[in-house]
Amino acid sequence: MKNLFPERSYMKTGEITKQIATEVKVVRGTNRVKRGFARMTKGGVIMDVTTVEQAHIAEEAGAVAVMVLDKLPIDVRRSGGVARPASIPIIRDILDAITIPVMAKCRLGHTGEALVLQETGADCLDESEVLTPADEFRHIWKWDFVAPFVCGAIDLGSALRRIDEGAAMIRTKGEPGTGNVAEAVRHIRLVNNEIREIKGLYEANDYQELMFKTRAMKVSFETVLETAKLGRLPTVNFAAGGISTPADAALMMKLGSDGVFVGSGIFKSEDALQRASAVVLATTYWEHPEVVIEAQEMVSETKAMLGLTGAEMKFSMQERGADS
Repeated sequence: MKNLFPERSYMKTGEITKQIATEVKVVRGTNRVKRGFARMTKGGVIMDVTTVEQAHIAEEAGAVAVMVLDKLPIDVRRSGGVARPASIPIIRDILDAITIPVMAKCRLGHTGEALVLQETGADCLDESEVLTPADEFRHIWKWDFVAPFVCGAIDLGSALRRIDEGAAMIRTKGEPGTGNVAEAVRHIRLVNNEIREIKGLYEANDYQELMFKTRAMKVSFETVLETAKLGRLPTVNFAAGGISTPADAALMMKLGSDGVFVGSGIFKSEDALQRASAVVLATTYWEHPEVVIEAQEMVSETKAMLGLTGAEMKFSMQERGADS
């Protein structure tokens, strides 16, 4: 996924350059480095965790990274109140305990939280709708940060707006904490359909209609044109929200996701390690049904997380954020 356009000046505000003894400049926080980190996770599973024990389970199961938060999404729904990031000691304990990358969630629009989490040494930050938004109208200006960001999206417009703000990775939101993959399927299909539409316009040299679409999505023309040329998002795009079985994960990969996020579906089940390992297996070998069925046989529906009440299902996290 080559960047087809020269970087604009504001894309470099988070870069840090150091001169070392060999007179070679070491630059951190570049767009290439941030997106490169996200690409290293392609084809893998990132797991939500709240404790060191869960982080160990995720690493043993083969996760490519963990996402640290205070409560799993299903518990956020059930507890109510204001949902905030994980405590700093927990993040540091998990950073010290495992060898895979550690990500941490901050609230939408809360630059202060993001700066604090960056100082912990977290490998990536997630500006997340699972937590209570701090600003309903503005997202964090992510170009100012050294750490890469992952952000949620429900359609192409929201994905490209987050990329314009500096996101190095996108995840289609789905509906977190439900165990219902339907919304994740809807979001990835919508993004893919809209990409095919602008790709067709680009190949037909219909720049007038491309500009019309750009204005409707409230994004930069350069980002739309780059996406149209590539025929996919310029960043890695994972699926999230409601993925809880190996078959769910394989489906999302088949629909074009670069990987999957899982959380409540793993650690709210009675067979966390077995289920986590099975999801990783199905994600890796999604093109091979004979392997996916082996993964599916590793889990029992009787040990899956319990369903939600009607009131809990009605609470929609996906709609949080500026223009979603």
